[in-house]
Amino acid sequence: MASQPPQGSGPDRLERRLGVADAVVIGLGSMLGAGVFAAVGPAAGAAGSWLLAGLVLAGAVAYANASSSAALAAVYPVSGGTYVYGRRRLGAFWGFLAGWAFLAGKLASCAAMALTLGSYVAPGMARPVALAGLAAVTVANYLGVDRTVAATRVVVGVVLAVLAAAVVGMLLGGQADPANLTGPGPGAGAYGVLQAAGLLFFAFAGYARVATLGEEVVDPARTIPRAVPLALGIVLAVYAVVCAAALLAVGPAALAASAAPLAEAVGAGRLGGLEPVVRGGAAVASLGVLLSLQAGLSRTSFAMAANHDLPTALATVHPRYRVPHRAELAVAALVALVLLTVDLRGAIGFSSTLVLVYYAVTNAAAWTLESSEGRQRRRPRWLAGAGLAGCLVLAASLPAASVLAGGAVLGVGVAVWAVLAGSRRGSGGSGTLPPG
Repeated sequence: MASQPPQGSGPDRLERRLGVADAVVIGLGSMLGAGVFAAVGPAAGAAGSWLLAGLVLAGAVAYANASSSAALAAVYPVSGGTYVYGRRRLGAFWGFLAGWAFLAGKLASCAAMALTLGSYVAPGMARPVALAGLAAVTVANYLGVDRTVAATRVVVGVVLAVLAAAVVGMLLGGQADPANLTGPGPGAGAYGVLQAAGLLFFAFAGYARVATLGEEVVDPARTIPRAVPLALGIVLAVYAVVCAAALLAVGPAALAASAAPLAEAVGAGRLGGLEPVVRGGAAVASLGVLLSLQAGLSRTSFAMAANHDLPTALATVHPRYRVPHRAELAVAALVALVLLTVDLRGAIGFSSTLVLVYYAVTNAAAWTLESSEGRQRRRPRWLAGAGLAGCLVLAASLPAASVLAGGAVLGVGVAVWAVLAGSRRGSGGSGTLPPG
């Protein structure tokens, strides 16, 4: 295994500013909103009254992935996440494939979140509003990670307050029926639970945003292993309460049929006046997730560009704001192109497929850690194996169209890798990883 160059603080490095609280906020901002306001509907359609079982399964797979991500991020505290881990533990091809899957899957996630924002704010002008929100997020991220954390902290507070109001409206609105937790729903069987878990995994994928920002975290060997499980645990608890309240309020069939399931659940009861609050909270949540997603995408692009797997111009760090500004702008341009044609529910399945592949590589890389390296793991090795198996099973259980689309994108990535590898062999170049 290649030795790691010493860490530097020169003009081509990012600055360490984020503590545990900041890292947890980044993780919460990445997760809170996407699942509750977007993925609950299709997940209820798959699992029916077993929606909570799908949520628990998604959380279990996410926990295993979080353990692997935290252990690897403590050993390799640089930007890039699994792109870096895969290269250093499994080989250059697997790192590239993970980075490719991450970029493609999260571009779809960004577009989905921008469109969710537009749909809630102005349904008749969803795409123009989505583009405006994307522009605002790009400016916030461009001005520096400190501003990203500050904005995300505000968003997290607003979303938690809105979700609390939604739970009150659903439970006290007079329509709660315990039979909705056990009655037949539109989904059925173990396959439905697996598919629901795969769709709900879309909501948990943000926990590793902390790892992709690893080069900007203070004392990453301690901060990342603490922040990742903490953020995941908070979100799982919030999601469980909200999903249970929504099921009690209107049942799985109504959730599956609605484009705005929480608003539907609140509006069906005596406290329907809270529905505009929920819709506003959905818009804020989507904006917050978009903010953090774009930050993570730009950091992975930065790492891949530094290793010549993307145009090297993207590896430039802004001299004043200390962010990969060209990568930020490139990501924004690609998201703008995707959101002009994306379908929200299809984007969720497509994104989940590719993100599960990404985390499968994460777990495979964590499996290779030796005991001397894995001292930061704080979890048994078998957990990485369970995470790998869970990712592959959930990915295979997603809707066929999403799996086929994800497979096609991965195939394109393999072709790009083959071209790049051939070019390097011909030129004698090998590329270098960002310093760790």
